Amino acid sequence: MSRALRIVRLANFVTPASGGLRTALRELGAGYAAAGHEPVLIVPGERAADEESYQGRVITLPGRPLPGTGGYRVLADRQRLTRLLERLRPDRLEVSDRTTLRWTGEWARRARVPAVMVSHETADGVLRAWGLPEAAARRAADALNTRTAHAYARVVCTTEWAEREFVRLGARNVVRAPLGVDLVSCGPTARDAGVRARYAREGEVLLVMCTRLSVEKRPGTGLAALAALRAAGVPARLVVAGDGPLRARLQQRARGLPVVFLGHVADRAALAALQATADVCLAPGPAETFGLAALEALACGTPVVVSASSALPEVVGAAGAVAADTGAAFARAVREVLARPERQRREAARARAECFGWDAAVDAFLAAHDAEPLRVAPRLPVVREPR
Repeated sequence: MSRALRIVRLANFVTPASGGLRTALRELGAGYAAAGHEPVLIVPGERAADEESYQGRVITLPGRPLPGTGGYRVLADRQRLTRLLERLRPDRLEVSDRTTLRWTGEWARRARVPAVMVSHETADGVLRAWGLPEAAARRAADALNTRTAHAYARVVCTTEWAEREFVRLGARNVVRAPLGVDLVSCGPTARDAGVRARYAREGEVLLVMCTRLSVEKRPGTGLAALAALRAAGVPARLVVAGDGPLRARLQQRARGLPVVFLGHVADRAALAALQATADVCLAPGPAETFGLAALEALACGTPVVVSASSALPEVVGAAGAVAADTGAAFARAVREVLARPERQRREAARARAECFGWDAAVDAFLAAHDAEPLRVAPRLPVVREPR
């Protein structure tokens, strides 16, 4: 007989201002709870906390700050985390960090707890983004991925693209489970004439880039694309939603260009209005394995130009354009998108997003845990979550 399972989830690199991972954790937790299970999320923070929310129980442990990352912390106290896991006695373990938390796979094996590792980024992609030569990045990634595949009962990848780095090693415990998008909060009706007037004049092209301002996300490609468009006579403007360690450097680089840096936008409705109002959104990260911000833009009816090096071409399909990792290539792709009739490109974007609902994502992740939905309950939209 099926029973409710306590699914304990561990994640590093999550802050109040972080984006896709925080959204995924929140939505999956809410889905697990709605399905009748007991999700418990453990994350690092500045101070200890333990609270209940609609995504389940959220426990914050004091985490060690990582210099130069813009506020990221990690669960570095193994003894404290081990004691907590022993008290919680999970039925399932789900880990969203395959570097500093990989040791939890061995803990789960000793405790006889089925454990999965969720691959939120490609190892070689991140290493290359940080400047490691391609051959060296691949060797290091293969070694890391081999140990990861051995440490966990299953490895969950969100796209076929992300799955490849494990498949080439012969890993047999890899399963695919796509993420989703909130199709209610993110929609074409969020388009706002006031937002348009605030950031672009009549006849100008409004570009939006929603990303963390860090090395692996390559936000400088967006600035280079804007410069190339302006040089080609396209009256484009760029709004950047997101924060991170590269912000000051990017602001200096953007001098003389029509760029607005908003920092982290915590208001979900305001972010949806921005994405829905843009003519094109940019997603230049070359190591993205899914790209929730890009999918949210599509849900808002806005096409996205994405990096050819990432998994995003698989996600956006024909609802955007694919570009090499240069400003010139992104500029050409933006012009390609703008050449399509506006109604056609916006309808295609929304239709593509409707292929990715959170309910299907939750079912796929529960299947990776060998957990059945015990009930179907209405889920609260993201905008209702207390902040």
